[in-house]
Amino acid sequence: MKIGLNSQVLISNDREKTLSIIQASVKKERIVTIFEEEKAFSVAEAKLAIEKAYMASEETTLIVLAAKAFSPVVQNKLLKVIEEPPPKTEFILITASKASILPTIRSRLPIKTLSEEVEEEELALDLSHLTLESAYSFIQTHKRTDAKQMKPIVERICKAAIFSGSYTLDEKSLILFAHAYVALDIGSPPSFVLTTLLLKLLARKKR
Repeated sequence: MKIGLNSQVLISNDREKTLSIIQASVKKERIVTIFEEEKAFSVAEAKLAIEKAYMASEETTLIVLAAKAFSPVVQNKLLKVIEEPPPKTEFILITASKASILPTIRSRLPIKTLSEEVEEEELALDLSHLTLESAYSFIQTHKRTDAKQMKPIVERICKAAIFSGSYTLDEKSLILFAHAYVALDIGSPPSFVLTTLLLKLLARKKR
């Protein structure tokens, strides 16, 4: 696997392996790593990353931030330094889901997917013809689905909604998708997250 060392977002199910590949390609003194294996990236860690970015260096410094998830608050905290990085500074964010990345970050950093689910199960929900009845039935089917199982379902719903062309989607809608994914990481009930997402989509359905 070859990974460019320019600023980017890497979507990977194996963050530790991805980090190892990057570390093997960069001199130790040129790389700053902040790694969270199981938890979401914290605001305190975002502040530390910003501090590291502004430390003077004659060589290009690669700042690698790896975590299970980056909340919208953390991404907004990092936005300015990513948008206008100090000279000779590159950022790489490694996380598990493209859906959780805010549009503001997507517009500034290229996104590369290094690993996908082997096979996506059929969604069993027609997003092109979503109704209150079909949404309710789908929610009932998944009322006992846990957060880990719900994450790929939420991601597939977001993708299907975008590609269907059946919804009026703006930046707020894309932020809603990111919030839904992150909410599962911070312990929100999966059925509540799914219900909220589908009701919000229904409200944006083209008539």
